[in-house]
Order: sequence, then structure tokens, then C-alpha cells
Amino acid sequence: MPISFRPATRANVGILVGLSGPSGGGKTMSAMRMAQGIVGREGRFAVVDTEKGRALHYAPQAGQEPDFLSTFRFDHAEMDAPFRPEAYAQAIQTADAAGYKVIVVDSMSHEWAGDGGILDWQEMELDRMAGDDWKKREACKMAAWIKPKMAHKQMMQKLLQVRANLILCFRAEPKIEMIRENGKTVIVPKQSLTGLEGYIPVCEKSLPFELTASFLVTPDAPGMPKPIKLQEQHRALFPLNQPIDEESGRKIAAWGSGSVKTPTQHEPDAHTIAIQAAETLEALKEAFTEAQTDARNARDSERLTRYVQEKDARKVVLESRSAA
Repeated sequence: MPISFRPATRANVGILVGLSGPSGGGKTMSAMRMAQGIVGREGRFAVVDTEKGRALHYAPQAGQEPDFLSTFRFDHAEMDAPFRPEAYAQAIQTADAAGYKVIVVDSMSHEWAGDGGILDWQEMELDRMAGDDWKKREACKMAAWIKPKMAHKQMMQKLLQVRANLILCFRAEPKIEMIRENGKTVIVPKQSLTGLEGYIPVCEKSLPFELTASFLVTPDAPGMPKPIKLQEQHRALFPLNQPIDEESGRKIAAWGSGSVKTPTQHEPDAHTIAIQAAETLEALKEAFTEAQTDARNARDSERLTRYVQEKDARKVVLESRSAA
């Protein structure tokens, strides 16, 4: 098929947003409000529900209109186990083909840790390969990941081809780790590429970085976005001092249609370019340390945040290469 080029303009561009959080963080409410803002109050969006109809808590009673505070206008489909990656891809592609402008998936975590999800699938593969032979099981551990991880990659390739705006909700779990500090063992929140404040999204580790933007929301400030991934061109869509709501959705709709301009973007500086170009973890550490030092000396917290995000994204890429 021949390829042709034309001047690039933004029009009908969808985005993929990840919302992670523990119970009470406001991820589902934030997803509903954002989705309604994108389609408008007369529009309907699609919800893929993996939690036995819990999304219907946000639907109006029969014959009543939604109030757009606690209830919203959407079409609902339940998805049952086994929560294979291809089942998610099929559900999302079905909604996209039906013409929905926004698709909410709650919860995407089942693809990783749900009944029949990737973790279960890997265990089933291990049982098939080695049975109860524990020595053989140890030798087959890596091979047992091949089919599940390949299916996950195929799912992500399909999701990235979706035209609709896609909002994925993930559970996040608190994790701790023990470290040595001043000669003593102390318990601290676990540090992770995809986690913040000790909360780790329940999903494949690189998934939040494959989306357009990813956020953590926590019970201490429900709906307030804490960025896991937020690139410069999307910052105006998600003010970090405001909860995610209908206004966020309206901004996304306007941005995707090309009807509004985003603020002038920062050109990548030398430190950003060095971080993005790092080919080893050691080179990445060196580039980030230099960038971090300059940003701290300049007391530029915004620039430091950008460097951290670039470093985390690059680290995921390099670690993925090592694991391949």
C-alpha cells in the first residue's frame, strides 16, 4: 500500500489515560467525570466493567437523567473471567468499532492479577511444562512467561490503534521495603518506576509509560492527579492543583480536535537529550545525576520533575531491552 505525506495538523486525536489508586482514591469517579466532559452531557461513553457491575453505581435509575455529580450517561458491558489480554483487546475494539468517543475500562488490573490474567496464565504454563517437579519448575520459570507476555504485547499494539479516547483504571497497592539507614534496618515506602508514595499500580510494569498520560490518585486527596507520566504537551490538560473532572474532559476534547492551542512547549535541553539518548543504565544514571544537580542548583522544581519523568521512561525502555 503506497504511503503519502501531508502537512501535520491535530484533528480527531484520542489519548490514552491511566488512573491508578487504592480504594477511596477516586479513580472511577475521575474516569467517569473526565469521560463525560469529553463527550458532553448529551453524549454517551462506553464502560467495560470487570467488577460484576460495580460501574453501575454511577448510573442513574431507570427513567431518570444523570446528575453528572454522582451519576453519568454511559453504556455498560460486563467482562468476565478469564481476563486474558485478548479479551480486553476484543472488548475495547468492539466499543471503538461501535463509534464511542470514549471508552472507560474498570479495572484494567485484572489483565495482570485477575482470574485467568497474566499471572495465572504464567502459573498454568509452568504447571504444563514442569508439573510438580520443583527443580524443573525453577528452570522453566522464564519460558513460562513467553505466551502471556506476548499476548500482552499484542493487546497493547491493538490498544494503540484505537481511535477513541481510552481511560484505563488500575488498582494500586501499598508496598514497603526494608533498607539500611545509619546502620539500622528501617521500613520505608517501596520505590518503583511506576509507583508514587509507596503505591504500585497493579499491572505490567511498563504499561503506564505506554499511555499518553498516567496518574496516581490517593484517598488523602481523591481525584487529585499525581503524575506517573505527564509530558510537556499535555500538562495544560491536567493541572496538578485541581481534581480530574468534566473540565479536564472538555480540555481533552478541545485539544484532540485541534480547536485550541497548547502553551509554547519547552525545547529539549542538553540534559533531556542526554537522558533520552542513554544506551545503558550506567549512562542514564550519569546523565540524570548531572541534570538533577543543575536543576537543584537553579531551584527549578519544574525542570527537575521533567528530568525525573524522562529518566523513569528511559529506564523502562533500557530494562525492557535487557529482559528481551
